[in-house]
Amino acid sequence: MSLWEYKVISSGKGGFASPALLEKFLNDLGREEWEIVHFQSQADNLLAFNGLARRSTQRDWSLQDAAAAAAKAEADKLRAEFAAKFQAATSTTAAEEKPASFIEEKAAPNDDFRKPVDTSRDSDPDSGEDEAEKDDWDKLNEENELPTFFDALKPHMRRNQRGPGMSVGVDYLAKKWDLSEEDVKGALVECGLQIAADENAKPVYVEYDGDLFWVNINRRGELWINTREKPRPVFRVVQGTRVADDAIPETGNRTAENENRRSETTTDRSERTETATEPKAVDQSGNRNPKSEIAASGALPSGPALLERVRPQMRRNRRGPGGSGSTSFLSRALKCSEADLVAAFKTLGLVVPEKAEDKPVFIEVGPDLWWLNLDSRGGLWINGREKEPGETIEAPAATATKEPEASAAQPAAPVPGAVLSAVRLLLKETKTGAVAGKADRLAEELAKSPDDFVAALVSAGLKVPEKAREKPVFVEHAGEIFWLNKNAKDELWLNAKASKYAEKSEGAAEGEKKPARRGRKKPDGES
Repeated sequence: MSLWEYKVISSGKGGFASPALLEKFLNDLGREEWEIVHFQSQADNLLAFNGLARRSTQRDWSLQDAAAAAAKAEADKLRAEFAAKFQAATSTTAAEEKPASFIEEKAAPNDDFRKPVDTSRDSDPDSGEDEAEKDDWDKLNEENELPTFFDALKPHMRRNQRGPGMSVGVDYLAKKWDLSEEDVKGALVECGLQIAADENAKPVYVEYDGDLFWVNINRRGELWINTREKPRPVFRVVQGTRVADDAIPETGNRTAENENRRSETTTDRSERTETATEPKAVDQSGNRNPKSEIAASGALPSGPALLERVRPQMRRNRRGPGGSGSTSFLSRALKCSEADLVAAFKTLGLVVPEKAEDKPVFIEVGPDLWWLNLDSRGGLWINGREKEPGETIEAPAATATKEPEASAAQPAAPVPGAVLSAVRLLLKETKTGAVAGKADRLAEELAKSPDDFVAALVSAGLKVPEKAREKPVFVEHAGEIFWLNKNAKDELWLNAKASKYAEKSEGAAEGEKKPARRGRKKPDGES
């Protein structure tokens, strides 16, 4: 009857990388006389499997096996007897021989010291090498000349593809050294390395000659030896002493110098932007600075001083020579409302155009020309440039004389028109193409109470709606229509957009003939 030993075989979680590796694994099992009794592969991966194998530990008795075992035992017995007789004859002959020299005669035959070497024939070129049998000391020296296990690994290692350092497989070393994998594993254990139990085991490092070595196992069950250079320390950790706030000195030349540099940098930045809250009225040389006095007073200057104040905040004009700046930006830079800034411009004689297509009215201040214009979104801009040699402009007074005639031809209250003109610059564009603004915000920017602001709008002809969906009352001014409305939150808003009736009236006044629309049927009674 045969006795069996069993072994669980598995390819690991991920299976083998290729069918060739699976074939090699099965061939190795057959070479070791293992018999697979159960084999189950995964449905999604045919290279991954689990199974059970067995092999016999005691063969069944047969006449051939018994005869072979008896012949082997008889051969071993004769071999042992022959070796004993040969050893006895060799020892007797060596005892009867006389020593070859005086040195060998004096040396003790059974002492523990190495036999001295005869150097009397070293200078003789015809003398051959000593072919005597090597003793234990010579064999020990030969073993010491062998490389260490770690040094023997390095020529076979290759760069590690999954991390720093280099690595080599145990099966590859066994083939190169003509050893079994068990012998290589035994050498690993003797050198202090620990073989990992599975692929998730934490590696155990061993240091040798400044390098770290460790062993890991991959998901296919293959052992790999890895090495990398031991990290060198870059710094040493020390404990610092905490200093209390009272112990920090507040005075000193270096501190004072840093404070002076910081204050100078802040002063230069404030002079460049001219938006400092408290500018200096006297500079370092003791001279008075008129720009700083104007900023410190908090009021807008009048006359040419206003243009000198505005000039540093203007940027280069993109559509011609000179510079330009929007009133919305300049009002924030000068810390005033946009309406006050526009009013100050009007005191200089600058004319606010009603539409973006209006021809600008130039005024001459010193060697420069200044004018106002509207962009396509209704924003007001101030522009300035140097006057060209021989250039003449129309006098502002001639333009101003035409205003009473226009007022007489179109009688309208000056106060309502002024309110709508002032508030028009504060309205913001909406998604529908119109402009609008919340009444509370507009009143705050105009420095008025909400009630006074709403009363001024009502005096201009607008009507405050009682509910959100009430039909508004439109008022036309400067080619646009204005109206008030309430939203769902009961907030009052002022709205404005271009008037279509104004465009029709202008076309009729100029004698333009608009083509009739095609495909539109006139209703009954329309001429």
